[in-house]
Amino acid sequence: MPAPQAPSSASDEYATIAENTYKTSEEQAFSTFSIDVDTASYSNTRRFLKSGHLPPAGAVRIEEFVNYFGYEYEGPTKDVPFAVHSETTVAPWNSKHEILRIGLQGQRRDNSELPQRNLVFLIDVSGSMSNADKLPLLREGFKMLTKTLGEEDYVSIVVYAGAAGAVLLPTSGANQGAIMGALDKLQSGGSTNGGQGIELAYKLAEQHFEPNAINRVILASDGDFNVGMTNKDALIALIEEKRKTGIYLSVLGFGRGNLKDATMEQIADKGNGNYSYIDSAREAQKVLVDEGGSTLITIAKDVKIQVEFNKAAVKSYRLIGYENRMLAKEDFDNDKVDAGELGPGHSVTALYEVERKAGQAGKPLAAVKLRYKRPNSSKSERLTHDISETSGAFAKASQDMRFAISVAGFGLLLRNSKHRGTLSWDALGAMAEEAVRDHKSEHRQEFLELIGLARKLAGPKAQLAN
Repeated sequence: MPAPQAPSSASDEYATIAENTYKTSEEQAFSTFSIDVDTASYSNTRRFLKSGHLPPAGAVRIEEFVNYFGYEYEGPTKDVPFAVHSETTVAPWNSKHEILRIGLQGQRRDNSELPQRNLVFLIDVSGSMSNADKLPLLREGFKMLTKTLGEEDYVSIVVYAGAAGAVLLPTSGANQGAIMGALDKLQSGGSTNGGQGIELAYKLAEQHFEPNAINRVILASDGDFNVGMTNKDALIALIEEKRKTGIYLSVLGFGRGNLKDATMEQIADKGNGNYSYIDSAREAQKVLVDEGGSTLITIAKDVKIQVEFNKAAVKSYRLIGYENRMLAKEDFDNDKVDAGELGPGHSVTALYEVERKAGQAGKPLAAVKLRYKRPNSSKSERLTHDISETSGAFAKASQDMRFAISVAGFGLLLRNSKHRGTLSWDALGAMAEEAVRDHKSEHRQEFLELIGLARKLAGPKAQLAN
């Protein structure tokens, strides 16, 4: 019996992902990419699985799976915004290959130390937002965020459907009743003038702009932009222009049936923000409250990673995920090229699968270079990190390393990837259970549940088909 796929919808949109292939170090020793701290792909996939369906392959972005979780990296000890770590081990799905993990850990900051917040809630109230998992859940999430605001924080609310309008002008966080009341009055109906809404939201953010504050538009929608500025290039140009003023854009996705996943990811990227998918009140709490500091503040922007593989030791390598974050070698030193942003407490993890040359065991695999800009700077700074670790047995790797590889393996199986090697659902389940053992994180415990759901939906032979 074929695995049940997600119900088809002509209006759902996911970008096609052409998986990264193996590169030979002799021909292409440098691998360059932008960091990615989005998490929407994982929570959206969770929604698919809990509703009894496998996600479409385009919905599975492995880097977002891996970076949904926090890792126990040490923070920086010097006057830099993040620390760099690495670890290697034998690949569990191919004993002839190794996995190289590169980890970044941003400076940690308590949420009580947040600077003043100048926020604009840009809310889609079009007809497509009427379902319980859209506007009602959206309203609940923004109420959670509102409860964290203080007297010096300000909130504006802009809504858009057939037209856009301000339903709340800049209001102090001390006036909780006014903000909550405006949220309670929101109703859905009409088509979606998303472009006009974004222009109005930026206008309000500019009116209350504070140089030392968090100045951010938070767009909440199913992404169905169908009226007004529907030209994606024009919309992106607007967002890119506004980010130069210090006003950034974050995106929250909701619901199913009209989800424009590809568009929402792209505009968050261009707006120096994050793309999260909210499938439950618990996820709203995670994104907007528990991780509010890391998702709203930027401590390093345009963060790029360039890995130079040792031609003497490495035959070939493959970056797992990050397909839509790849950069040309020359882009690394070009400060005009946009890249990802890092918030306080954010961790970023990237995994490479590496094939050594014969007889080169124990030799260094690669060197890592990083470029980033301070939040108010247009000139990048550079960090370097040498990878001198030698690979040991997978069972001897750190718990975080084994867990990150398990999450990546989950994505490989869901994508039915040709790079999954010998990995099966049973093997993944056993590997993940060992990596999660005694870990207190409810999100890691839930990961085991999702593996079980996917295994049942996929069936015993699903991972063998190409």
